[in-house]
Amino acid sequence: MIEKLLEISIAAAIAAGNAIHDIYTDPLADFSVEHKADNSPLTIADKRSHEVIMSYLEKTQIPILSEEGKEISYAVRKEWSTLWIVDPLDGTKEFIKRNGEFTVNIALVENGEPTLGVIYVPVTRMLYYGAKGVGSYKVEVSAATSMEQLYQNAVKLPVAKQHEGFVVVASRSHKNAETEQLINELKQQHGEVDLRSSGSSLKICLVAEGSADIYPRFAPTMEWDTAAGHAIALYAGRQMVKKSSEEPLTYNKEQLLNPWFIVR
Repeated sequence: MIEKLLEISIAAAIAAGNAIHDIYTDPLADFSVEHKADNSPLTIADKRSHEVIMSYLEKTQIPILSEEGKEISYAVRKEWSTLWIVDPLDGTKEFIKRNGEFTVNIALVENGEPTLGVIYVPVTRMLYYGAKGVGSYKVEVSAATSMEQLYQNAVKLPVAKQHEGFVVVASRSHKNAETEQLINELKQQHGEVDLRSSGSSLKICLVAEGSADIYPRFAPTMEWDTAAGHAIALYAGRQMVKKSSEEPLTYNKEQLLNPWFIVR
């Protein structure tokens, strides 16, 4: 069953990514930004991606929690032992800046644990995926002509260590005193550390694939920001734990805000 759901979610992510990319590369596209109640930007691409993903996932008859449909009450959600958690466009700010570092995130969560995750990068056409009992992989979609070929070309994560020294990946816009303190502690343990920045859920993928050693996030995130990356990290043998307790993050909570966490 997990293999079939993985195939559906990969197809959904790629189709949604293609829809986003069409808007991103259209010289006549309207890059005007609406604002949601929390003042975060919402573009036409968010909406288009959401519609495409829903057209795939609704066929599974598994309930869906999406950033674009987050008003579903906990009274309803708490009855869901299994659900999809979706961010149709993670890194909207990166999209507006046109730096290419935005993703489509789709996760399957069972009893609070992410058991499947797909992250697709529309600009580079790089796909990351992971599932319980399957493992985690990455593959360049443009080199595949079918789902079978996509699986054949996929590289298992983590790959051999791709860097020298100790690498910390961090958000460009959320570095604070707590993050600086951890970086200083890591310098004492490992000597000089290499600090790298990246957008959206790509930071989690960098740890999962072995390009970075740790990603501390001591700033607000929502469940749809992390669920897919958490699955990919988890089935690549990585940990994604709360800063406060070292326990794994859980999903479909009453409050959808994540605690501060560390991926390593």
